Amino acid sequence: MSRLGKQPIELPAGVEVALNDGVITIKGAKGELSESINERLVKIAIDGSTITLEPAKESIEARALWGTYAAIIRNLVTGVTEGFEKKLEIEGVGYRAEAQGQNLTLNVGYSHPVQLTVPDGMTATVEKNVITIAGIDKHAIGQFAANVRKVRQPEPYKGKGIRYQGEQIIRKQGKKAV
Repeated sequence: MSRLGKQPIELPAGVEVALNDGVITIKGAKGELSESINERLVKIAIDGSTITLEPAKESIEARALWGTYAAIIRNLVTGVTEGFEKKLEIEGVGYRAEAQGQNLTLNVGYSHPVQLTVPDGMTATVEKNVITIAGIDKHAIGQFAANVRKVRQPEPYKGKGIRYQGEQIIRKQGKKAV
């Protein structure tokens, strides 16, 4: 049994939900998000301010997607009410970042600055050595943060690079002088 799937999803005030042809659309104060749902495997019932899910048939795939869709819908509700953010830290001598509108410029040890375009619906801000990516879509924020981190992944000897805030880098010892 899915522990996440069994729990009903409570909708805060000001959030509207619509289910049309396998696409659930959630509108809130910060915006609107939609996700496609396989209705052959998972049934969704909307009762006023609660959403309940249950598997449509007894199969391994239906039981697996039951909790997954519940988590996705919870993330959509949280996104349109509160939003999400990811923080990345830059560590290294001379490493820095700069945000200008929808562009993020990273100077992280290459011979040229790396330009990244922030996707629509997201904002990127830089304070000292911390990049904050904020928006309403948890999946898109995580993907963009992973793309930023991929520009210069933290290396294990000195720890230089771009890492998630709070991420632990396992350090290696390096060469020993005899």
